[in-house]
Amino acid sequence: MKKITALIFLFILGSISAQDSGKNYYSFDANYFYGTIAEHNPDIAHLITGHPTGLILGFNKKSFGFEDWEKRYNYPDVGVSFTYQDMKNPSLGENYGLYAHMNFYLFKRNLMFRIGQGLAYASKPYHPDDNYKNNAYGSRLLSSTYLMANYKKENIFEGLGVQAGLSLIHYSNADFKSPNASTNTITFNLGVNYTLDHQNLPNYIPKGSKEKYTEPIHHNFALRSGVNTMGIIGSKQYPFLTFSAFADKVLNHKSTLQAGTEVFFSKAMQERIYYQSVAFPSGDTSGDEDSKRVGVFVGHQLNFNKLSVITHLGYYVYYPYEHFVDQLYNRIGLQRKITENLWVSLTVRSHYANAEAVELSIGYRL
Repeated sequence: MKKITALIFLFILGSISAQDSGKNYYSFDANYFYGTIAEHNPDIAHLITGHPTGLILGFNKKSFGFEDWEKRYNYPDVGVSFTYQDMKNPSLGENYGLYAHMNFYLFKRNLMFRIGQGLAYASKPYHPDDNYKNNAYGSRLLSSTYLMANYKKENIFEGLGVQAGLSLIHYSNADFKSPNASTNTITFNLGVNYTLDHQNLPNYIPKGSKEKYTEPIHHNFALRSGVNTMGIIGSKQYPFLTFSAFADKVLNHKSTLQAGTEVFFSKAMQERIYYQSVAFPSGDTSGDEDSKRVGVFVGHQLNFNKLSVITHLGYYVYYPYEHFVDQLYNRIGLQRKITENLWVSLTVRSHYANAEAVELSIGYRL
């Protein structure tokens, strides 16, 4: 888990920061937040005993259109951020997070939307003897995502500005280690921002006329792998392998549509079938069920130069053992272009709010 979560953060940070050119301009922001843990799963109801508080600190690299992709997205910021959260529950303790993030702007740059992805450290994870009540975090290191929507005013006085809005902070280890009920914290945040070298900021380079761009249909082949558990506390970690084949159609510089099929091989599912047949001999599981799955999916790829955000929605058309996860699944994550034909990605495959696996993928585009 430690190696994979570190890889997730380095992958994101390296992919984002490598896309800027020209002189760099920076800003800082600091936010205090107060919120509540959403009861997305009744299994964590006993952990919601107070209103979490904490800090979100951000360091941003501003863009002014030195590259074409910056103009297409209304001159976003890229950066890194740190979070501290007191969960206000003795079993959950405190969490510390480190993220790579992007800030997008709307309504004359008065509304900022931020998405951050990285890893977090849980001070009090589950322990069978010392902390058995914490069924949200089965490991100290977690994958974490946070969203922020702020009204933001920059450079009100000598580079200083203010911001306020809402944030959502999610912690999960994507079933790397059980238990993994996860938490989602909804917060109100209030903060300040400061722009460095604010006297010498350049003007935004005009966007110009929209350029029509498309490509013919391409075919992709991908191999996805990682480890996960069979969803039972104390379960070992088992490897999985997924073979994907799909077609993509580039609509414009931003959007690419995808559709394809994939075959899933899961050692964790195989062990879960065996466990159910032995532990509950009078149940519905005989032990002879096939652990393989075949899925079909449609998806979208949102492109930022060499970095892309991937979203898939899939359905298992072959699913002989239906007691492991739901038949409908989704995938979300980041893809990085290595060469004209080769790409890598880091994604999370989930079933509604239940994350099954973090997938490390390598693919080839024809």
